Amino acid sequence: MIEAVTGIRRIRMLYLQLLYRCNFNCGHCFHGERLKHADAFTAEQARNLMRLMQRQHGTEAVTLLGGEPFVYKDLAHVVRYAKCTLGLAVEICTNGYRIGPRLREIAPCVDLLRISLEGIGNTNDLIRRAGSYAAALESITLARNLGIQIGATLTVNRYNIGEVADLARTLETLGVSQLKLHQLRPVGNAALRPEMLVTDPADYSVMRDQLQRTALGIDVVLDEDLSEDGARACAAPSARHEIDRIESDPRGALTMSCKAVGKDSHAFWYDKDADCIVHLPSSNDEVMLGIPDVVYSHA
Repeated sequence: MIEAVTGIRRIRMLYLQLLYRCNFNCGHCFHGERLKHADAFTAEQARNLMRLMQRQHGTEAVTLLGGEPFVYKDLAHVVRYAKCTLGLAVEICTNGYRIGPRLREIAPCVDLLRISLEGIGNTNDLIRRAGSYAAALESITLARNLGIQIGATLTVNRYNIGEVADLARTLETLGVSQLKLHQLRPVGNAALRPEMLVTDPADYSVMRDQLQRTALGIDVVLDEDLSEDGARACAAPSARHEIDRIESDPRGALTMSCKAVGKDSHAFWYDKDADCIVHLPSSNDEVMLGIPDVVYSHA
């Protein structure tokens, strides 16, 4: 269905939001009120969607996220099916809060564990949850000891923009291989917290300069919107034959651009009961509006 409508044949990675439920309620979370919703994939539905994406679009990797994937009761089952049955590369994006026992259980099947952080120490804890910074560093150490490659992600906002270079240096000493930076977009909880938004684009250039002046061995990848001039023009999803990712929320809504996530701008839907992808066009969908992909660059 996706190829018939857009011409897109190959989708490299499936971002699979297993559930909305989370043990955090972060100030910037794009889910917002949906964190309270019970929508979730069953293990069978998650298995079916991964298999469908691999068969129809040559998908070779899955990123499991939520909500918080480590509170998903069937996480081990989904991870093992993705890795051992389908042969997918498996990434998990987590807040890293008290995940030790479950991480040990699935460690052999995890290619990359990506921990979300929002700054150093109290900065992180004020945005996420008290004690979450220490817990995240503990999970990073555990993952390293288990032989799992580690990445991190940070959503740049007014409170943490001055700490990005220092956090990158800290993560490097802990064995983290990559830090991925996203622009804060005013959706979900962030729409209710306008004070978190970076209002002067020049601040992004200052952050980039700080990263370039800091001798870092860690790979820092930036959303190109985190520049003074914004991201360069990019082809809309409908104009491409291959895209890097598609994201399914817990209801089954499928979104191709990060810039459309959290806005109900999806043009496609995974029908869990019928195990197929359907096209649900609207005047607000990402294909109709030509919403571009997020472009990334290296610091």
